[in-house]
Amino acid sequence: MSTEMVAVMLGVSLVLGLLGLLAFIWGLKNGQFDDANKMMQGVLFDSVEDLNLAAKATNKSQNTHTSAYKQKEKNKMENIYDIAIIGGGPGGISATIESVIQNIKNVILLEKSDNHSATIQKFYKDGKRVDKDYKGQKIDLEGNIPFVDGTKESTISFFDELLQHHNIPVEYQSDIESINKKDNIFVITNTQNKTYQARYVVIAIGKMGQPNKPSYPIPSSIRKIVSFNVNDCQNNEKILIVGGGNSAVEYACMLAQNADVTLNYRRKEFTRINETNAEQLTQAIEQNKLKTRLGVDIVELFDDNGKVGVRFSDENKETFDRAIYAIGGASPVDFLKKCHLEIDEKGVPLCNDLHESSMKNCFVAGDIGLKSGGSIALAIKHGYEIANEIKKRES
Repeated sequence: MSTEMVAVMLGVSLVLGLLGLLAFIWGLKNGQFDDANKMMQGVLFDSVEDLNLAAKATNKSQNTHTSAYKQKEKNKMENIYDIAIIGGGPGGISATIESVIQNIKNVILLEKSDNHSATIQKFYKDGKRVDKDYKGQKIDLEGNIPFVDGTKESTISFFDELLQHHNIPVEYQSDIESINKKDNIFVITNTQNKTYQARYVVIAIGKMGQPNKPSYPIPSSIRKIVSFNVNDCQNNEKILIVGGGNSAVEYACMLAQNADVTLNYRRKEFTRINETNAEQLTQAIEQNKLKTRLGVDIVELFDDNGKVGVRFSDENKETFDRAIYAIGGASPVDFLKKCHLEIDEKGVPLCNDLHESSMKNCFVAGDIGLKSGGSIALAIKHGYEIANEIKKRES
């Protein structure tokens, strides 16, 4: 037999083998093997083009089933989180836990301090009462965080247990400096230049982390005894408390038990405090445990031999061992601008009814997104609603 003849026979065998393989794949897809007659008719009368199309259809189907999985795996390899939550307070904890419960597992919670709920831990005095319906705000909580009335300690313990129970990944001491968006992926950068990538972002940093400061300067020589919480107060000190809200009244009534305390408010009446605090304030004043300077403002602080000298708007002067300002918190405008969010004239980010900011897929939870004061319960509610919305977009 000639060499040419052998080559021809081998070529024909290879072509027939290829046709057989294509026929087998096509038959599997179309159920040809379910019926012997149907199978034979398909092989005999379908063209090579038909068989090629069948093979391509099979590959396309397989690719469709695996594309979502591959994208998830790619995100993991590139370290792209599904959601990055900035702020480890009630709103951030709620958004994280609710997302994990919704089976959105690739989530990270970023907190600038070394523990969660930093505002509560730093600015709340030990034993401070914590109300679910703060300032009379009635919040109907949904979701999986059954927050109730308690104290500073019980509230911190409550969030401790939640984070542990749900095995929430928290990265502490990560102070976020800016958020940018590139190709629908958020690039989040902290002050140590470490970056995180995520498809969704929740900003839940709160306002109390940046307390309001007075308009007049605080001399550098007395800054250590002019503060915005009561952590360093000592018994028997002469202390000035400045403010007209619940925190100022609570600080004053508590410290007045062991110190010489004066409460200063620029108005003559307290219109923003709850009933319980109003009763305690009245009782402390009537029992001469607490002094007040109401209806006058402070125009100057000065160093009076290492103590806090105060000049009031009625031209009276007085000296204190320590001054504490409890005049609310300010929206961190510079941070929001670095994140490219649109804000109003008061520095509040513009959001829709879904708590979504001007940047698509970037949400805002808690009092940072409110014109008026918020509460722990309201922040928890925001976190639940945001997690639900993200889950809908992922479905």
